[in-house]
Amino acid sequence: MGLKFLGALLFASACFAQPQPFEIGGAIGYGVYRNGTIFGPGASAEAGIRNRFAAGFEVGEDLYEHFSGEIRYLYQDGHPFLSTSSVKSDMQGQSHAFHYDVLVHPTRRDRRLRPFLAGGVGIKGYIVAGPAPFPQALPNIATLVTHDEWKFLVTVGGGVKYRLYKNVVLRGDFLDYLTAFPRRQIAPALNNTARGIFQQFTPMFGVGYSF
Repeated sequence: MGLKFLGALLFASACFAQPQPFEIGGAIGYGVYRNGTIFGPGASAEAGIRNRFAAGFEVGEDLYEHFSGEIRYLYQDGHPFLSTSSVKSDMQGQSHAFHYDVLVHPTRRDRRLRPFLAGGVGIKGYIVAGPAPFPQALPNIATLVTHDEWKFLVTVGGGVKYRLYKNVVLRGDFLDYLTAFPRRQIAPALNNTARGIFQQFTPMFGVGYSF
């Protein structure tokens, strides 16, 4: 009887110590952009999105020893803008990103500290939340248009997770959100050229619950 009881106790302890395969969590951070440029005859302007705070959530599945997957959403309060050395113009806006990431973990699932590399795909919407400037500040270069625009999204980055308690996970990560230039929202003037890939560099800190 004693041996059976000890075996059951050890089995229960092992099950308790095992990481849980599903995780939900939220995170906050800051989105810093690498923007694009619009070129016209004898003039050019920086075109992009203002750096602002970001917040989001994730739903993850950690079923394999070194691979896991996450569905993630991120909100960033960034305004579309045009800027030259002497003129600056913007309009209220925000972005919404939905993506699925694959995480690669070099350490086992039972480790408290687990660094990871991440990469994924999804969609990102550049959403207008206010009126267009009137009059337009740089109409010979480009126009800010009240047109919501959705773009194919690629994400790359990495981070680290730390299991604070059995079901509580702290995480810090850094993701680069890459999309094409939203030309229908920041519209180049006739015969002008828009160049650059929009990159939103986003450090985040979050807390998750595994089950």
